[in-house]
Amino acid sequence: MSQPKGRHMKSKRLAALRDSGRRIGTVALGATAVLGILTPPAQASSWSSSLSGVMPGYESRRWYDSGGTTTIKFTGCSSGTHKGAEVRLRKDTFGPDPAYATALFTQCFASSSSTSTGTWSDKGSGDYYFAVNEAGVNLKLTVRSLTVSY
Repeated sequence: MSQPKGRHMKSKRLAALRDSGRRIGTVALGATAVLGILTPPAQASSWSSSLSGVMPGYESRRWYDSGGTTTIKFTGCSSGTHKGAEVRLRKDTFGPDPAYATALFTQCFASSSSTSTGTWSDKGSGDYYFAVNEAGVNLKLTVRSLTVSY
């Protein structure tokens, strides 16, 4: 007994669609693999903000760093007559927070577009922040733009 002509045609169309779908899937999978090879690794994270009249001992917001170099940039600094700001990277831990080297930012005071940069090598993963003028330099620091890259 033979199949009706309409049913046979429908079977052929379904088979053709399945084959076509397999080819599209194979091409898409291949393209994804090639893009994965050509895509550069994820970029480091960063955040930007500004400061307005912060007092000695000011602590920035916290951020999570999975490890690597940390760079802090201040652009357009002012604080009255004082022409320097001490910036120290700290790790937020239970108990006393480890403090790393202090960077003295002076160039950012030259103009509203001048930048000072501090760079700290890999200190391991964890939550970090920076503190400004922990030594108690009596000034109110304003920074037009700051960027933390990690």
